[in-house]
Amino acid sequence: MGVVIACANQKGGVGKTTTVINLSTYLALAERRVLLIDLDPQGNATSGMGIQKAPQASIYPALLDRESAADLVQPTQIGGLWMIPSGQDLAGAEVELVALAQRERRLDRALALVRSRFDFILLDCPPAVGLITINALTAADSVLVPIQCEYYALEGLSQLLATIDLVRDNLNPRLRLGGVLLTMYDARTTLSADVAKEVRRHLGSNVFNSIIPRSVRLAEAPSYGRPIARYSPESRGAQAYDALTGEVLARNGMLQAATPEPVGASA
Repeated sequence: MGVVIACANQKGGVGKTTTVINLSTYLALAERRVLLIDLDPQGNATSGMGIQKAPQASIYPALLDRESAADLVQPTQIGGLWMIPSGQDLAGAEVELVALAQRERRLDRALALVRSRFDFILLDCPPAVGLITINALTAADSVLVPIQCEYYALEGLSQLLATIDLVRDNLNPRLRLGGVLLTMYDARTTLSADVAKEVRRHLGSNVFNSIIPRSVRLAEAPSYGRPIARYSPESRGAQAYDALTGEVLARNGMLQAATPEPVGASA
């Protein structure tokens, strides 16, 4: 069964989508079969992978039992990486899901049909703790939390951790904190160093060793529809996400090289 990782933080602009795009890419380059699902109606992960956002191309039909998640999977420019992109239909998902039975478990049920096909499934959550994010946490094995190295870094983190605990206690007992990732680190400022030290003091070994730098190349890559491994593979940002991938593999007991399997048109 594939490991499902939800990338979540109710704050926007913390590097969540950048992390999902580049972590999924490097996992695929490490010969893992990876599925990236864009759960954010804004569709930044979709455009960042160079995929056109369509009116109805998202996971939403699978949440309503109208289509199988397997039929929504699309190939990407990276071998070994597939995607279910965001679509305009996701914009009303929060409202429509409210009236459905087992509304928090819809994504978990949808992914049951595809989990065995992938080593990792990464979920890019919207910047809010709403029903879509709750669905992601209910379907996930772990949560990766990006935190920017700025003044209010820890603001709201306690609320997110409390939400993770509530989901674990009531909906998904297997859910765990997979790791906290420091992002937008600026080595030229003492503020970034101070924030990193404070986050590590509060969260200890839950914080990844890898730190994502503030990087022009990382900021530019989405506008070209390419992950950093394809846009600027020698950059500091690329090296940081490559290192993070090693940590994620290690934390999931998958550090040994995998043998890739032939992939059909339906992934």
